[in-house]
Amino acid sequence: MGILNMTPDSFFDGGNLKSSTDVLVKTESMLKQGATFIDIGGYSTRPDATDVILEEELKRVIPIIALVSKNFPEALLSIDTFRSQVAEAAVEAGAHMVNDVSGGQMDEVMFSKVAQLKVPYVLMHMRGTPQSMMENCHYEDVTRDLLYYFSERMSLAHAAGIMDVIIDPGFGFSKHIEQNFELLRKLELFQHLEKPILVGMSRKSMIYKTLGITPEEALAGTISVNTIALSKGAKILRVHDVKEAVQSISLFGQMS
Repeated sequence: MGILNMTPDSFFDGGNLKSSTDVLVKTESMLKQGATFIDIGGYSTRPDATDVILEEELKRVIPIIALVSKNFPEALLSIDTFRSQVAEAAVEAGAHMVNDVSGGQMDEVMFSKVAQLKVPYVLMHMRGTPQSMMENCHYEDVTRDLLYYFSERMSLAHAAGIMDVIIDPGFGFSKHIEQNFELLRKLELFQHLEKPILVGMSRKSMIYKTLGITPEEALAGTISVNTIALSKGAKILRVHDVKEAVQSISLFGQMS
């Protein structure tokens, strides 16, 4: 899953795409490098991110989805949003999947809307909001608590009528660095949920802060943790650097 950020303030590549040409060049590059999905978002969910009103989020992403869908009709597009109104407009514009960092907790009609849209749904774990999530990092047992969370939220999603659910542990969301690595160590336990596992660790602070480097220097670390995730059952890597992720997947495939 290649990341297409339409935000000015994302932690790594915010504000890089300044024109339609930039968007199309970036999308074409990721698709040629082997991206299966293109994940388009207009609301930065980094810690302490600035809140974005609905109208601004729609303005950032809907024209881009329509543009990419028109120019790359074969591409599978994902909308990264926690708002049902954005999800609906995005699918109408050409998106094929909803990627919700809140797991339906920040919009009470998200589950019913996704069921109505009949698209796959990425159910991520986060506590609070992007603005408050790092104040919500206390767990009795982070892995056990997340397994309970997914069991409960998956039941609600299925009851609402969502058939295709992908789970995302939410590395970096409401979790300190040590908790992120504990989840990575025990990631194979999430296979018991019998859903595809998506991981998003690309250039995140669990990598660059541990190594004492910057996000720009964190590609090698990203490859390392993604390879560990593959060995523990991850099926989708959400990344900034598609070529390197595809190479990791190809090499890992030779081991099976």
